[in-house]
Amino acid sequence: MKWLSALMTERPRLLFAVVTLAVALLPVCVWLDLNSMSHNNLHRQATGVNGLLNSVRSYYSANVVARVLGSDDETVALHDYRTVDGAIPIPATLSIELGEAISEQNRGLAYRFVSDHPFSNREDYELTAFETDALKIFRDETDTRDMLIDEIGNIFDHQMFLATPVRMAQTCVDCHNSHVNSPKRDWQIGDVRGLQIVHVRQPIALNLFSFKFLLAYLAVAGTMGFLFAIHQLRLAEKFRTANDELTANNTFLADVSAKISKYLEPQVYKSIFAGERDVAISTERKKLTVFFSDIKDFTATTERMQPEELTSLLNKYFSEMSLIAKDHGATIDKFIGDAIVAFFGDPSTHGPAEDARACVRMALDMQKRLDELEDVWRSDGVEHPFRARMGINTGYCNVGNFGSDSRMDYTIIGAEANLAARLESIAEPGGIVMSYETYAHVRDLIDAEPLEPRHVKGISREITPYKVLRPAPDQPKSRTREDSERLVVDLHGMDERTKREISAAVDAALAGRQASSD
Repeated sequence: MKWLSALMTERPRLLFAVVTLAVALLPVCVWLDLNSMSHNNLHRQATGVNGLLNSVRSYYSANVVARVLGSDDETVALHDYRTVDGAIPIPATLSIELGEAISEQNRGLAYRFVSDHPFSNREDYELTAFETDALKIFRDETDTRDMLIDEIGNIFDHQMFLATPVRMAQTCVDCHNSHVNSPKRDWQIGDVRGLQIVHVRQPIALNLFSFKFLLAYLAVAGTMGFLFAIHQLRLAEKFRTANDELTANNTFLADVSAKISKYLEPQVYKSIFAGERDVAISTERKKLTVFFSDIKDFTATTERMQPEELTSLLNKYFSEMSLIAKDHGATIDKFIGDAIVAFFGDPSTHGPAEDARACVRMALDMQKRLDELEDVWRSDGVEHPFRARMGINTGYCNVGNFGSDSRMDYTIIGAEANLAARLESIAEPGGIVMSYETYAHVRDLIDAEPLEPRHVKGISREITPYKVLRPAPDQPKSRTREDSERLVVDLHGMDERTKREISAAVDAALAGRQASSD
């Protein structure tokens, strides 16, 4: 039923067509039923009258005519009995006159006793095609039918002709073979003398008015069904218009929500639109792992670049870092100038330990990607590619919606969030520094060395930062041109002592080359 309901809803004109067709076919069905009922009534009436006349004629022949002929009385049975005093009609004459009397009393009923061998003194009449065919059939010894029916008429008038054979009995044979007016004198017992025709007529309107209450009910029901179909069609048109408007609104809202999602983190966006988070001013205290990064010497870099170039480069940087953050499940809090603030643990969390490990993996992947982008940016003409410093801390923060009823921001606040920013400030370009609280969860994941304990602004306790010892980049630390006119040394990840030793070695090599050329 669901598929039928859906079909009718989606295609209301189909419902209208079905109801209209049903109402239109109602008169046809009524006429077919009335025609069938009329046929049955006519057949029952015709066979009843035929049987009655046969019984009357047989009774008259056996109990009246036979007794008269068998007595010594002068009473005789004649076809023209009216011309002889005291005579009685023969059975055939009785049937004819009885039929005429019945026909006069019942306009819808007629009776004929016909033969193709009438007495010479009777009125001439012409056999119909049906009567001629019936005589041939009944006289055919191979045909065993003893009744033929012919129906004619239309929607307003229905008629039935029923023919049965009149067969010669012994008394009939004796009479016809010796009668002076008989055209045939070689009759035998069982021969078909003629036909008994019962003609029944019944206008279908007579049956129609017999069901006036039912027809009135069907007319009212059909009218109501038709009006209901029209009403449903109009409602469907309204629903279709409403659905089109709703579809347009949904498309508009989907487009707007897609645009809004650019300003929200996927986790926050999904939780709001899934109904898991209310858009209301509310916060909760959770243990988070906070990530903070910024670009070393960003101000000096911007002074050397045009605004268009800087915008393109910064957007590329944020896009690459955002993809990595998304892959690791981070919630990006905000972009502050060149800085990125992100955290793990809300709105979804895998536990403090796994959140901390995911954050460190993210930071390592970010630094690795920046190493790869350095060569790309240099080949694009960027003299000082971006080098990022990163700080990570794990601790309790307040997270949620901050602001007013008209404008709010999903963010974090607390001393532990500030500590991540302080740790970032002591990191080297390309380096990652974390608190002990984070290091305790990832000590089996990375190598790190503690730095000197210190006090940082805004934190009352003494902290011990841990510097992540990153693996050496895949690219070589030094490259030379084929003409040996240029040597490039990558100092990324080297401490100050190593940098000084390399610088001294290069200076010594250049001095030796200069002396040999002199």
